[in-house]
Amino acid sequence: MAFYVDGFVVPVPTKNLAAYRKLATLAGKVWMEYGALSYVECVADDVKAGKVTSFPQAVKLKDGETVVFSWITYKSRKDRDRINAKVMKDPRMATPPKDMPFDGMRMFWGGFKSMVTR
Repeated sequence: MAFYVDGFVVPVPTKNLAAYRKLATLAGKVWMEYGALSYVECVADDVKAGKVTSFPQAVKLKDGETVVFSWITYKSRKDRDRINAKVMKDPRMATPPKDMPFDGMRMFWGGFKSMVTR
């Protein structure tokens, strides 16, 4: 089955992982309520800095931080756009930037069409 995926990579201060987990748990609930097929947040376990590129280099990882890799799946890009519009208007997602447990300026994300699924 083909689907659409939003992928995210973000550096999170290790001391803020509990706060990030709390925010991610809420976000997952909200996305699923609006129709996402799945919502997954993963914390780095075996992620090393590379010689040319890597997750740590991509987010300019600093001492005391860890990489979080996340994705959300949808039936289609049209569904993604509809769901994300609702999520962004949901008051539960209105976290002031100063209260975010990570540096959003170093987060990167993008939308992807599935190519191979099993």
